[in-house]
Amino acid sequence: MSYLDNERLKQIVFLLIIAFLGILLFKELYAFFPGFLGAITLYILSRRAMFRLVEVRRWRKPWAAALIMILSFLIILLPISMLVNMLTAKVTYAITHSSELIKGIETMNSRLEQSFGIDLMTPARLQKLQEYITNVLPGFVGATFNTLTAVAIMYFILYFMLVHAREMEEALYEYIPLKDENVELLGKETKNMVISNAIGIPLIALIQGIVSLIGYLIFGVPEPVFWFVVTSFTAMLPIIGAAAVYVPMGVYMLSAGETWQGIAVLAYGFGVVGTCDNLFRMMLAKKIGDVHPLITIFGVIIGVSLFGFIGLIFGPLLISLFIVLIRIYSNEYLVKKREVKIVKTHPSKEKKMKQTGE
Repeated sequence: MSYLDNERLKQIVFLLIIAFLGILLFKELYAFFPGFLGAITLYILSRRAMFRLVEVRRWRKPWAAALIMILSFLIILLPISMLVNMLTAKVTYAITHSSELIKGIETMNSRLEQSFGIDLMTPARLQKLQEYITNVLPGFVGATFNTLTAVAIMYFILYFMLVHAREMEEALYEYIPLKDENVELLGKETKNMVISNAIGIPLIALIQGIVSLIGYLIFGVPEPVFWFVVTSFTAMLPIIGAAAVYVPMGVYMLSAGETWQGIAVLAYGFGVVGTCDNLFRMMLAKKIGDVHPLITIFGVIIGVSLFGFIGLIFGPLLISLFIVLIRIYSNEYLVKKREVKIVKTHPSKEKKMKQTGE
C-alpha cells in the first residue's frame, strides 16, 4: 500500500513540475502565440496537400513545404495585406486631417439636431474624439508591426510542421495521455472547428461585402470599393457585423440631405445584407461544419481579446475544445467508473439470483 502511495505521490509531483514549466514557458513565449496559432491553422488547412505532394507525387519535403507556403501567401496573405494597406492609407489621411473630420462631424451633428432633434456630439465628446483620433496612428502602426512579426513567426513554425508532419502527428498520438478513440475525437473536432472558422467566417464576411458593394453602387455611395473593404472586415465582428458600416453611412446620408439614398442604404442593409448573412451562414454550416451561433459569437469576443485578429478563428475553437474535453473526460473516467461499478455489483446479483432460485 505504501508502495502504491509513493508511486502516486511521485506521479503528482512530476505532473506539477510539468505544469509549472508549461506555464512558465507559455508566459515567456506568449508574444509568439498568435504566430503559433496561425501556423496550426495553415497546417490543418494544408496537411492533405502536403501528404499528397510528398507521398503520392514523391516531392522532396522542403520543396513541397516551400510551395505550400508560397501559395498560402499569394492566396491568403497578399490580398489581406493589400486591403490593410488601403485601410492604413485612409486611416493615416483621416488622422492627418483630423480637424476637417471633426468639422464634418460637427456639421452632421447640427443637421441631425435640426432635422430630428438628436444631439449626439456634445463639445466634451468632440474633444475626446479628437484626442482619440490623434492617438490612433501610433497604436495602428504598432499593431501593423506586431502583425508582420506574427506572420514571420507563423511561417517559420509552419515550415518545420510541414516538413516533419508525420513524425509530429505520430508523437502527438503517442504521448497525449488519452485513449486512442479520444485522441482521434480531439483531432477530428479540432480540424472541423479550424476549417469551419478559417474558411466559414472570412467567406461569409466576403459575401456580405460583395452584397453591400452592389448596394453602394446602386445608391451612389462615394468610394464604394473602400467601403466594401471596410464592410468585409466589420462583417467578421460578432453581434454588430456589417451594420457598423451601413447604419452610420445611412444616418450620414440622411443628415447630408440625401434622404432617399439614406433610407435605401438602411433598408438594403437590414433587409438584404442581414438576410444574406443568415442565409449563407446556415448553408455553409451544413457544408463546412455545424457550429452553434452562440459558440461563434462568444468565441470571437474572447478570441479577439486574447489573440487579436487570429482570435476570430481560435476563440470559437477554445469554447468547442472545452466542450470536447468534457466529453473526453466523461469517456475516459466516468465510463470506466460505471464499468467498474457494474463489475462489482454483478457477483452479488448472481449470488442473489442463486439464492432465489432464478
